[in-house]
Amino acid sequence: MKKTLLVPAFLLAGISFVFAWGAWGHQHINRAAVFALPDGMRPFFYNHIDFITEESVIPDQRKYTINDRAEFPRHYINMETYGEGAEQEGKLPQTMQEAKALFADTLMYKAGILPWYIQEVEEKLTKAFKAGRKSEILFLAADLGHYIGDAHMPLHTALNHNGQLTGQKGIHAFWEGQLPEMFGEGYNLFTGEAKYIPDIPVETWRMIYTTHRLADTLLAIDRDLSAGMPKEKIFRMDSSGQILTNAFGDLVHTQEYAKKYHEHLHGMIEQQLRKAIAETADYWYTAWVNAGKPDLSGLDPAALTERNKNNLKKDLRHWQGGKVDLFKANKEFPL
Repeated sequence: MKKTLLVPAFLLAGISFVFAWGAWGHQHINRAAVFALPDGMRPFFYNHIDFITEESVIPDQRKYTINDRAEFPRHYINMETYGEGAEQEGKLPQTMQEAKALFADTLMYKAGILPWYIQEVEEKLTKAFKAGRKSEILFLAADLGHYIGDAHMPLHTALNHNGQLTGQKGIHAFWEGQLPEMFGEGYNLFTGEAKYIPDIPVETWRMIYTTHRLADTLLAIDRDLSAGMPKEKIFRMDSSGQILTNAFGDLVHTQEYAKKYHEHLHGMIEQQLRKAIAETADYWYTAWVNAGKPDLSGLDPAALTERNKNNLKKDLRHWQGGKVDLFKANKEFPL
């Protein structure tokens, strides 16, 4: 019998209206991952690096711009919602097929399917590599980078996804959006070359549980720092004395509080971004290897690859120095 679970509406409210990493984070994850690829893949991906970069935010646009309802649960997994003990490693089904045999569709839609969907996109990418379908390779690779980025945002694995259960509303966009925009230029995003993943389901769940263990920490740091502090010291206020919000309705924190909180995180955001970059490259590389390492050089005109050769060398050296800032990332928070 499939398990169903009734979850109070107030616990689910707002799940669909939270971005993951913001445009800055997703764009940097996908762009940096291109440089981590081996020589057999990097020139092809570099030929289309602008598409890979811009496409990184499209999964969110499918939610908010065209209201694709099927898209919403792909971006998170609230493990607590799957029942008692679900947060313990190994307790949840490894694959989508196993999950669908155990849980009702209504529960999976509410609780999220992120780790299972990552595996499905990986399988599709492998098939696209095997068939040599250029457009599908690029589209699926960019999407996969987005979901892997989501899997490295701790609050995308927790029911308390926006601090709504602990009086910390706004923590989600603050952590993944405002802070990277403020401090990301100083991050070192070099990760080394992609590695083969021998077992995709095992690695996917290892990634999810590792990320999940950070959720309580980032919430606790915010609670401790903000305790007893007047809201005008935490949030920027507009001319009418209300908390300032950005174009997406996210609360804007003061630069002073942002700096203090960022310092107390001890590099957590930078570390999670770097992990997301490495994992994205690893999943792309693994799909290519599992497809038989097809020759990608014939998918583009030779003249295009030749024309990009010098720029690739220059940008690769730049990334090896930790930077991928040779493009203008979209920013969503006021300075």
